[in-house]
Amino acid sequence: MNLAMIGLGRMGGNMVKRLAQGGHDVVVYDIDIAPGEALSAEYDSVTAALELTDVIAKLEAPRVIWVMVPHQYVDDTIESLEHAGLEAGDLIIDGGNSNYKEGQRRGHALAEKGVLFADCGTSGGVWGLANGYSLMIGGEKPAIDLIAPALTTLASNDGKGWGHMGPVGSGHFVKMVHNGIEYGMMQAFAEGYEMMQAKTEFDLDMLQISRVWQHGSVVSSWLLDLTGDALEQNADLSTLSDWMDDSGEGRWTVKESIDLGVPTPVLTLALQMRFRSRQKNSFAGKIVNAQRAGFGGHAIKAADSDSDKNKEDV
Repeated sequence: MNLAMIGLGRMGGNMVKRLAQGGHDVVVYDIDIAPGEALSAEYDSVTAALELTDVIAKLEAPRVIWVMVPHQYVDDTIESLEHAGLEAGDLIIDGGNSNYKEGQRRGHALAEKGVLFADCGTSGGVWGLANGYSLMIGGEKPAIDLIAPALTTLASNDGKGWGHMGPVGSGHFVKMVHNGIEYGMMQAFAEGYEMMQAKTEFDLDMLQISRVWQHGSVVSSWLLDLTGDALEQNADLSTLSDWMDDSGEGRWTVKESIDLGVPTPVLTLALQMRFRSRQKNSFAGKIVNAQRAGFGGHAIKAADSDSDKNKEDV
């Protein structure tokens, strides 16, 4: 099929490559012209556009345009596409990590103009080019039918890695929960490894444990594979900071659980631990230590003893 990809970062660029390798014709655009030129030089079926009007002109109607930009730029991109000549019957897919409520709003606004909209949660990271992606898409059936051939090419496991979740908004809602679960899984591994490292009397080999768990264990997973690979490169992870960022989906998941009245203690605490990682010197920790020293006379480390935490200010 013929479609466009707007945004050629780590995800968008690799998705274009997978589409091109699958026999699709792709018009590409990015505010940085270099990635598009490189892709068009590598694949005969990829055409670089210098302007969004050029994207519209190079696509056959009904146009299918996949937007793969950070969520804060989606509205501007859609507005620019409308000014560039987007028409009724065309389809826009938001494949980034947008809030599902924003997707519902965008879908409603575009529907009034006769433009189709779909929201697609996309998982697979930098491994998606070789292994395929997990795609969770929301939208009405006409929109899904238009993009289905591309979804099948992009998806993992010979096209089995994509599914129609439901109406507009459902794709990003499912991806939001997916990322919340991911937070919890990562934090569980992190706490387990830290506890094993603390058991110094056993002198445990973290890499060996990772490799053993990868075979036949109920916790075997891609996350465990990545952990083992990292430990193989750097046994004590000394080159890494313990400062943890968080994406919007983790926060949105926790907020949604509150609105729904659904308990998510693991997901919520995993998010809170990311906040905790950014504190160079936690005032909360000082409060607890002051209390411990007051009621029990516990020995408390001096403030400068915490200088090896190697955390950044935020």
